[in-house]
Amino acid sequence: MHQPLVTIITVTYQAEALIETTVRSVTDQTYPAIEHILIDGGSSDQTVAKARACMREQHIIVSEPDKGLYDAMNKGLRLATGEFVLFLNAGDVLHTHTTLEHMIDTGSLSDCIYGETRIVDEQGQSLGLRRLHPPQHLTWRSFDMGMCVSHQSLLMRRSIAVPYDLHYAISADIDWCIRCLKQARQTTYCAFVISDFRTGGVSSTRRKQGLVERWKIMQHHYGWGRNVWSHIKIVVRFIWQRITRDSMD
Repeated sequence: MHQPLVTIITVTYQAEALIETTVRSVTDQTYPAIEHILIDGGSSDQTVAKARACMREQHIIVSEPDKGLYDAMNKGLRLATGEFVLFLNAGDVLHTHTTLEHMIDTGSLSDCIYGETRIVDEQGQSLGLRRLHPPQHLTWRSFDMGMCVSHQSLLMRRSIAVPYDLHYAISADIDWCIRCLKQARQTTYCAFVISDFRTGGVSSTRRKQGLVERWKIMQHHYGWGRNVWSHIKIVVRFIWQRITRDSMD
C-alpha cells in the first residue's frame, strides 16, 4: 500500500515546557512516512534544545525571528515536501500513537482528511470533545458557522495548501481552510479523535480582533446576506449552549 509522506509543522516560541510532549507524540507514531518541521520564532529558552533532543535527525528545525504565528506557518509550508501537511503546535499532541496510520488508512486518496478534537487543560486532563463538531461531509461552505475543524485535526493535501493570508493576525486559519477546500475534490471524515488541543486563556482584546477578522473573512467568501444569517445562528447557538450548560450546573 502506498504510504504518502506526511509533513507535520510545529510552530513554537518560548515553549520549553511544552515542546517535548508534542514532539514525542509525533516520533511515537506507528506511521513511518513522517517529515517533522519545527519553526521556532527565535526562542531564548530551551525550546530548540529540547526539541532537537527528541526529534529524529532527518527532521528540520528552523529558529529565527518571524512576523507572527501565520508567517511561521507559511515558512513551514514552504519547507514541506510531504503529500499531506498537518499543523501541530507546541502543547498539542496527536491523540494516540496510531492516529496518522488510521487517518491514512481511512482517506489516503482524499484531498483533506479530518476528524474530532479533544480539549485538554494545562495539566493535560480531558475537558471533553470540542463543542463545534466537524460535519461528516466537509466543504468550503462548512465554515460559515466558524472553525468547524481544528487545524490540529486536519490533514490537507499539500498541492492545495495555499499560504496563510498575513492580513489576518487571529483568524487566518478559517480563511486558509476555506481557500484550500475550494480546490478539494474529495474530503474524508474520520470518526475518531485526531488531536488533543491544549486550551489556554485568550485576552478579550484578541477575542474581539478575531471576531472582527472572522466577519471580514465570511463577508469575502460568503457574501453579505449569508454572513449576517450565519452570525445570527452563531449568536442563537451561543445563547442555547449557555442556557443548557447553566441548567446542568
